[in-house]
Amino acid sequence: MTDTPPFPDVVNWAVPLFIAAILAELLWIVIKGRGGRYETRDALTSLIMGAGNVASGILLGFVAYGFFMVLWEITPLDLGTSVGIIALCFVLDDLRYYWVHRFGHRIRWVWASHVNHHSSQHYNLTTALRQTWTGTFTFMMVVRAPLILLGFHPAMVLFVGGLNLIYQFWIHTEAIGKMPRWFEAVMNTPSHHRVHHGRNPRYLDCNYAGVFIIWDKMFGTFVPELDEEKPDYGLVRNLGTFNPIRVAFHEWVGIYRDATQPGLTWRERLNYCLMPPGWSHDGSRETSTGIKTRHVAAHPEAAGTPGLPPLPDHTP
Repeated sequence: MTDTPPFPDVVNWAVPLFIAAILAELLWIVIKGRGGRYETRDALTSLIMGAGNVASGILLGFVAYGFFMVLWEITPLDLGTSVGIIALCFVLDDLRYYWVHRFGHRIRWVWASHVNHHSSQHYNLTTALRQTWTGTFTFMMVVRAPLILLGFHPAMVLFVGGLNLIYQFWIHTEAIGKMPRWFEAVMNTPSHHRVHHGRNPRYLDCNYAGVFIIWDKMFGTFVPELDEEKPDYGLVRNLGTFNPIRVAFHEWVGIYRDATQPGLTWRERLNYCLMPPGWSHDGSRETSTGIKTRHVAAHPEAAGTPGLPPLPDHTP
C-alpha cells in the first residue's frame, strides 16, 4: 500500500470563492431586480448551518475516515493516484453521491439529516451552505466502502467528494437561467437543481445528481424545469422558523416521537425510521407518491406529464 497521498482540503480552500460569489449574486439581484431573492434571517440561518457542518466534520470526521482506513488496510488493491485514476474516482464517487442523495429522500432516517438542506423557502447561493450537522449518524459512509475496497485511497475519495460539493455550490441560484443544450444534457445545472428543491408535486423526489445529470436520466428520476411551472421552494410542510437548532434536529425529534408512540408493533416502529418521509402506520399522512397521485386526481390533465404518474387504469 502507498503512503497517504497529500490531497488538499479543497472545500476549505473554496470558502473565499463562496463568499465572493454570494456577494456577487446579491449585487446582481439588487442591480437587476431579478434572479432570486435574499431574506436576511434565512441567509443567516444557512450560514450558521454551514458553520455547524464544518464543526461537526472536525468533531466527528474521524469516524468515517477511521472506517475508510480500516477498509484500506484489508483491501489488496491499490490503484495509485494517477490523473486518470483520480478522474475515474470522481465519476464513480458522483454515482455514489446520486444513490446517497436518493436514499436521503426515500429513507426517513437519512432524510432526517438531509431535510435541513431543503428547509429554506428561498433559492440562492447561501442555500448551498445549509448543510447537515448529523450526517455521521446516517451511516451513509458505508456507500463509499466499495470505492475503498476497489483500491481508491481514502484521501483521494474524500478529495473528489470535496470537488463534488464545490461544483454543487454554483447551481444553487436563480440568477442563471438555462445553460447550452449540450451542457444541460450531461451536467447538473441551476435549472435541474431548482427542480430538485421544488416542493411542487411534480418536482418531488427527482434530479438527485451531484455533478452529472446523466445518472437521473439513466435511473428514471429526471424531471426538467418547466417554463409554465416555477419551482416553489421549501418543504411540503415548511418549518416556519429560522432557529438553526430546530432546522438541524426537527426531523430526528419527529422520528423519535413517531417511533415511540404507544401500541405500535416493532415493525411499525422500524418503518417510521426506514420508510419514505410521510409514511405512517395508519395512513394518516402522505408520502411523495401519495402527493403526486392526489395531484393527478385533482388535475387529470397533468397525468403522465414530467414528474407525475398516469391516471390509474380502471379497466376490469
